[in-house]
Amino acid sequence: MEATSFRHPTAPHETETANERASSHDGVPHAARDLALRHRIRLDILDQSHRAGFGHIGSALSVADILAVLYGGVLRGTGADRERFILSKGHAVLALYAALYETGRIDRETLETYCGDGSVLGAHPEHSLDEIDFSTGSLGQGLSYGAGSALAARMRGSSRRTFVLLSDAELNEGAVWESVMFAAHRRLGSLVALVDVNGQQAFGHTREVLDLEPLAARWEAFGWSVHEVDGHDVDALRTVLNSLDPGSARPHVLLARTIAGSGVSFMEDRVSWRYWPLSDEQYATAAAEVTAAANDVPTPTETR
Repeated sequence: MEATSFRHPTAPHETETANERASSHDGVPHAARDLALRHRIRLDILDQSHRAGFGHIGSALSVADILAVLYGGVLRGTGADRERFILSKGHAVLALYAALYETGRIDRETLETYCGDGSVLGAHPEHSLDEIDFSTGSLGQGLSYGAGSALAARMRGSSRRTFVLLSDAELNEGAVWESVMFAAHRRLGSLVALVDVNGQQAFGHTREVLDLEPLAARWEAFGWSVHEVDGHDVDALRTVLNSLDPGSARPHVLLARTIAGSGVSFMEDRVSWRYWPLSDEQYATAAAEVTAAANDVPTPTETR
């Protein structure tokens, strides 16, 4: 089957500038904006993964909703005092690149270089891209960066928050728990860890490889403020994230229960889609499913 490019009908036009794209949602209710954005992110993940013949598709799709909420308005500020986001599960970076593009932080030309020779958009985040503060990909290190970022903000007298997105399998790394203890000891209330609890890792399901449940009890025992949420419910995600007190004596962790490959029926909860590339036929089927879901999202005028 010949490859087909699918785009959401309300996606930014390819000739639209980054600044226009960044401001195109002004005045639109958060719910409508987040819903539309998450579908566009998923379409970009499929488009670029298929074009490049690479990408941890299942892992990227599972965090599309989380990134839509963060980059759709939760992250605040500009310049040195902008709030920090660290993608500790760096293999899901295609979802981050899509979020950066859809919110006007990078342009289409840059997005299309994903995994190309000389591109700043590699298979894992690199800080050579202006919008990325920390290079990641070696699992277990992202929360250490986050704790350092939060402590640095306090020392500077800055009110900025730091968000770190980890995978549940990444919690197998001992370095994560060293950072968990450090952050609690330092009372870093401006630090927010988001755990993508999709139940999968390279060798199978996490409960079979190294079961860490009950996760909430473990984080609570280490002195963190624990919140559990459906990681595909954008309203719930935004509500919880906006409710967190950065002045708290406890750092915050959000356990986001997700489905790997979310949004594409034949990928959902399939470990194999951590690595497999898309055939032309699979791409067409997947993109059609996401496009159909996107078309069911009410327009901004319907949600006012």
